[in-house]
Amino acid sequence: MTDLQPQEERNVPGTTGYACIQSYLRTLDASPGVYRMLDDQSRVLYVGKARSLKARVSNYARPGQHSPRIARMIRETASMMFLTTRTETEALLLEQNLIKQLKPKYNVLLRDDKSFPNILVSKTHPYPQIKKHRGAKKEKGDYYGPFASAGAVNRTLNQLQKVFLLRNCSDAMFESRTRPCLLYQIKRCSAPCVGYISEEDYARTVSDAAEFLKGRTTKIQETLAEQMGQASEALEFERAAALRDRIKALTQVQTAQGINPRGVAEADVIALHLDGGQACVQVFFIRANQNWGNHDYYPRIGSDDVDPSEIIQAFVGQFYSDREPPRLVLLSHGLDDEDLMTNALSEKAGRKVELSVPQRGEKAELVSSAARNARESLARRMSESATQAKLLRGLAEAFELEAPPSRIEVYDNSHIMGTNAVGAMIVAGPDGFEKNQYRKFNIKGDDITPGDDFGMMKEVLTRRFQRLIKEDPDREGANWPDLLLIDGGAGQVSAVQQILEDLGVEDVPMVGVAKGLDRDAGKEEFHRTGRPVMALRHNDPVLYFVQRLRDEAHRFAIGTHRAKRAKAVGATPLDDVPGVGATRKRALLAHFGSAKAVSRANLDDLRAVDGISANMAQTIYDYFHEKG
Repeated sequence: MTDLQPQEERNVPGTTGYACIQSYLRTLDASPGVYRMLDDQSRVLYVGKARSLKARVSNYARPGQHSPRIARMIRETASMMFLTTRTETEALLLEQNLIKQLKPKYNVLLRDDKSFPNILVSKTHPYPQIKKHRGAKKEKGDYYGPFASAGAVNRTLNQLQKVFLLRNCSDAMFESRTRPCLLYQIKRCSAPCVGYISEEDYARTVSDAAEFLKGRTTKIQETLAEQMGQASEALEFERAAALRDRIKALTQVQTAQGINPRGVAEADVIALHLDGGQACVQVFFIRANQNWGNHDYYPRIGSDDVDPSEIIQAFVGQFYSDREPPRLVLLSHGLDDEDLMTNALSEKAGRKVELSVPQRGEKAELVSSAARNARESLARRMSESATQAKLLRGLAEAFELEAPPSRIEVYDNSHIMGTNAVGAMIVAGPDGFEKNQYRKFNIKGDDITPGDDFGMMKEVLTRRFQRLIKEDPDREGANWPDLLLIDGGAGQVSAVQQILEDLGVEDVPMVGVAKGLDRDAGKEEFHRTGRPVMALRHNDPVLYFVQRLRDEAHRFAIGTHRAKRAKAVGATPLDDVPGVGATRKRALLAHFGSAKAVSRANLDDLRAVDGISANMAQTIYDYFHEKG
């Protein structure tokens, strides 16, 4: 984005609605750009783009021709801000970035901003590793994706292991093996770590796997069949049997895959379904003529008078704002500015991107399948939301809350004899568990006695609420909890209450969940400050709901603790040496055999390691000898 000229003109103080908007017209021209509508508290109500700012704002200034949603927005408008751009395409890109950043009340908003995983065939080792990858593509290798979920990647990796016997172990594990692992025994790996396959033969299987991921399975099958025939003729029956098993696995893979369009090599299929003021957008990922999974989204639309084309346009713009679009995007509904969006996506991708609303043939069938999935997903979600709303009302009644909670935060700790201690927070609300809001806390306090759960909880809650107070002191956002659930009894509740009072937070309801005398699930006791201990009847749905919340917090805490412990087990002193990353660490360990040997090495020996420059050798030497 270049040549952006910010403009902000104040209207007559105190005016709102149409009069406020009309007051800006004399200062605007026909430049393309982005406009923001703000309320009397300077909160952004809406972000839009325009080919001509003057023409677009003039439309808002004329009463009597707007939908109820837009009319409400106009009534609340107390000021506006403008940014001019060189082109309308730049305005579109800026609009989508601002919507994601500011989350305005009246814009259609894509709430799920997760990244999608890829499969990476690493190129940093003579025997390439095949693995799941998420995030920036910094590691050298070939990337295949995106896949809709980690589950879709894992299924494909499992298929690749069955058919091509590629390793998935880390380089460090590979170097340390002296005999094959279990994967070799169950015919999921060719055991390159102990030389059971040559580098040349392994490279051929990697090439076959790449062909598979590109959708060229027929050629692979023919090659394997030819090799099996040659092995049989040469009386190499064991090798022929192994090739037969690979052909069988490949056939099963092809049979098990769902939608595999012959005429669509690469596309995203995006379909929308609307019902009762709620929307579901289903996205199918078609790559290499294969279905690599689907994902559903529930954009916030605010009301039931939003046009489907507006929802699809907003979704496409926000979805691809930080993702590379495929060559073809198939849509269930047309866009208001299809040509503009096509130009924006093509410019972003550096190649042509086509948007299409197919009416017949295989492409239309793909869109129809995605639309059916969107309809079914929305029906399930609406049913689950109704159940969730009922549980939240029951929770409010049971614990005498003023209203059903919109945000429940549940806290738990995990450690082993005080080591690798972590705190965990999970969040639940009207839409169920909100996993993108989960948080983990590495316990840092040096003054905490190992195993001191009170001290750990104090650190976690202090850090959590200090940040909340700093970021949202007026409690205008949605991140302030309506209810805290603490794993513990009267002692924990009293301690937490004191922590919150010290921070000046005295109005957030809190409940301690403790197991009864028999320590059995179903006999939980609930502790609240200044109130008697209470229990719920054994078959109360609210009790089951609280148990699920507590169990989810415990699961998340345990998982976080295990990950931290596993990382600590694999840690070495080399991790703290400035400039020594994973590649240099591997090279040093392979050369010297252990971190201890590296610490004792002289400068000449360090310089002899591949990838270690004279300056880096000096840094490593100084690190260990200055510490000593």
